[in-house]
Amino acid sequence: MDILTRKTDGILTIEFNRPERKNAITGAMYQSMADALVDAEQDYAVRAILITGKPEIFTAGNDLDDFLKNAPADGVPDMSRPVYQFMRALSGSTKPVVAAVAGAAIGIGTTLLMHCDLVYAADNAKFSMPFVQLGLCPEFASSVLFPAIAGYPRAAEKLLLGEAFMAQEAFQMGLVSKVLPLDELIPFASRQAAKLVALPAASVRATKALMKQPRAAQIEAALVAEVELFSAMLRAPEAEEAFTAFFDKRKPDFSKFA
Repeated sequence: MDILTRKTDGILTIEFNRPERKNAITGAMYQSMADALVDAEQDYAVRAILITGKPEIFTAGNDLDDFLKNAPADGVPDMSRPVYQFMRALSGSTKPVVAAVAGAAIGIGTTLLMHCDLVYAADNAKFSMPFVQLGLCPEFASSVLFPAIAGYPRAAEKLLLGEAFMAQEAFQMGLVSKVLPLDELIPFASRQAAKLVALPAASVRATKALMKQPRAAQIEAALVAEVELFSAMLRAPEAEEAFTAFFDKRKPDFSKFA
């Protein structure tokens, strides 16, 4: 299974399990995660959610072959696609979500963290959001959330240039709560999730809701606007050049586009 899910002691664990493809996410994987999150929302026994990858890789982001194959041909977003079901389910989760990140977290591997409540990174974690480099725009409301987390100048540097940054810089910007040695990451994140399970569930949910509420409408509007623009840009010449260059293993040439 490319996504492993298990419920233990009140914790739903969702684990990326496709290391041979750097945990690149397919539509089927998004559907599995979306279904698990929806189920957890309805399961009173689940009091916290933990999202993890492998020690060497969190996720390389979208599986580009799968993503392009299933993208809308007309550039009009289809909100029923598994990736958007996953976005809605994670963004709308009323239960606390803990993320444990080791290795690379690329694209949605980074933006999904902005919808988690406690984010812990191993000292080998490496983050990047290379949307502009692919002729695209940010997604998952990251155009709103990342400037709010890191401040506009630092967010602009990471979103416009799309360059990678390491765990300590992510901590300094406020994207992650704590940086740990690799062998301590999962045990620590699991203990933090267990602490949440032991607390009054109604109080945890109410506190999360109060913190999320002031930006809820803004996040929803950004998510929709990004999806619409992202879908259109996916069929534009710049993205075609970027993806062709990626598959050809060459540097893209954007000089011919205005």
